[in-house]
Amino acid sequence: MMTNTADEAAHLIAELLTRKYLPRTHPRVKQALADAELFLAVEQRLAQVGLRWMDNVYADHVTLTLLPAPATRVLGEAGLDANNNLDLPRDAVSLLVVVWSLIVLPKRERQASRVAPEVPQNDMFAGAKPLPTARSVSPVLSYKALLEDYGNQLGKKTRLDTNLKLLERHGFIARKQDDILEGPLLDVLLDYDVLAPRILNGALADVLTREQAQRDQANTPAAHIPVAPTTPAADTN
Repeated sequence: MMTNTADEAAHLIAELLTRKYLPRTHPRVKQALADAELFLAVEQRLAQVGLRWMDNVYADHVTLTLLPAPATRVLGEAGLDANNNLDLPRDAVSLLVVVWSLIVLPKRERQASRVAPEVPQNDMFAGAKPLPTARSVSPVLSYKALLEDYGNQLGKKTRLDTNLKLLERHGFIARKQDDILEGPLLDVLLDYDVLAPRILNGALADVLTREQAQRDQANTPAAHIPVAPTTPAADTN
């Protein structure tokens, strides 16, 4: 039994390292999340090489990241942020913050209230429903609206296109023609508890408030989330 558990842990870690992330529906991921002994074996083996398991119930994927202590030693005492580690320029980080705010914040609200996009807001039994998947409630952004509203602040079309490709390459977003969707790592690698208060009380607060008011007035969430011009945060810190 110990050998089987160790082997399963090794196989899961190897696949995560190879693929960078896995869906929660993956057989080995589902087994690890349901089997306490296997999950402990995964955590212990990861810790031996300075890594840790990353997931949350609101995201559809899991991944790996550095433990805090090894991260400090590897990235330096100054604590290089993920944007430097991934070679994202500052305007790409600003774009990431904007996209995260416009996708993850309303998605989390829908998930917490157990409300799908097509469900009326006055559904009195929403709390008894299972947690919606990220894919089923994640807003879709319009590239044209993003360019019109944020292009000047984020380097205009050339820089915006370049940075969107970077975010897509790193798994933060997905693209379908002119639609920008949540990527597998957008709600996993960015810390909601740290970032959300900064966004809600910072530069994007007015934008998000206006969008919420528009959705409340329409009484149904729009298929594409409208964006309004503002000055996005320059960095995630």
